[in-house]
Amino acid sequence: MVDDERDGVRLTSLDAPLGDGLGVTKGDLVDHLDAFADRLVPQLAGRPLSVKRVRPGQDPFMQRNVAKGAPDWVRTVPVWSFGAHREVHQVLCDDRRTLLWLANQRAVEFHVPFFRAGAEAEPTGIVLDLDPPEGADFDVVVRAAELVRRALADAGLAGAVKTSGSKGVHVVVPVRGAGPEDAAAATRALAARAAALDPDLATTAYIREDRHGRVFLDSTRSGSSTIVAAYSPRIRPGLPVSAPVAWADLPAVRPGDVTVATAAERLGDGDPWTALLPDPQELPADLVAQGHTIPVARVAAMHEGRRRARAKRAEEG
Repeated sequence: MVDDERDGVRLTSLDAPLGDGLGVTKGDLVDHLDAFADRLVPQLAGRPLSVKRVRPGQDPFMQRNVAKGAPDWVRTVPVWSFGAHREVHQVLCDDRRTLLWLANQRAVEFHVPFFRAGAEAEPTGIVLDLDPPEGADFDVVVRAAELVRRALADAGLAGAVKTSGSKGVHVVVPVRGAGPEDAAAATRALAARAAALDPDLATTAYIREDRHGRVFLDSTRSGSSTIVAAYSPRIRPGLPVSAPVAWADLPAVRPGDVTVATAAERLGDGDPWTALLPDPQELPADLVAQGHTIPVARVAAMHEGRRRARAKRAEEG
């Protein structure tokens, strides 16, 4: 049954539950994405899109390859998937019509990389993803974010902050003139510098058991990885939204404050994320050089995990 049609897109089952335990309808999702289309689409346009979708009775799932039966006006770009070991065709969400089509597919989360399709491999930004320990108060995230802000300032850089829509925050730094490896290295160095400002509060330890109740400064989202876009909902009860926050307002923020039901009222008609983002900056050479001396977190964690497994086997044997 077709419940509505917007921009030529047939929207169905808008009054049906969006997914299990979310407490919202499909129409709530569609209305939010439509209301924020003018602010979401510029972040998504031209970038290979990954979406996280829901279906009643199923677990949420990440989708990179375009859904079968997509209209011929939905633009895609071929991208090699290292996980799937094959080429996939990812959607380019360049307009409101494509966003509405994705909403009708129950696409809730919108994740994009820091590069544009078909462009030179030059990242447009880097990000530190701050993840609090289980059960911690959000205040520890705020304090850790200030460490990142200080490390940025010490390096002559500036960033903008937004809630992740989950438990933590993202600190995003627009950049120019750096390749993917240098951008990733600079991110590792920033994380290390921020953690060094208060080692009892923050850590760069990728292995969870090594964090010991500290906020994890995740430097692995830069490079070819993705970040959830500002104004994107997250798949959690009530559909909280990744919301821009002024640095001065961060101490008063709590995760879940902004949802698809409250985003229009709380965020207004403007585009605070674009307003908060500084202009693209060149990465300092010393920051990049330091980062290249720091092992890639995932690789180091993999080797350390294997070493610990061997040591455990030897001890038990």
